[in-house]
Amino acid sequence: MNVQPLGEFILVRPLEAQEKTSGGIYLPETARETPAQGKVLAVATGVTNGVVVGDRVIYKRYSGEELTVDGEKLRLVAIADLLARYVEADAIQP
Repeated sequence: MNVQPLGEFILVRPLEAQEKTSGGIYLPETARETPAQGKVLAVATGVTNGVVVGDRVIYKRYSGEELTVDGEKLRLVAIADLLARYVEADAIQP
């Protein structure tokens, strides 16, 4: 099944939450932080915020709607809730 966002939304696959601390302690699922980063899977038609499919973005931690598509947890996030996107170091304008 394919999901096409409407309006000013993008579909994001959240990155996995950290399973253990830097000290090596494993965290139970209930203690893990909600991911605030993900990979863009789909963009609504007409959205011109510089975000394209395949970008890795940072969004507000508790923004958007969580949905399950084909057993995979995805998040539908509003463009206004995006904070940044990752770019190559030489692509950053001075």
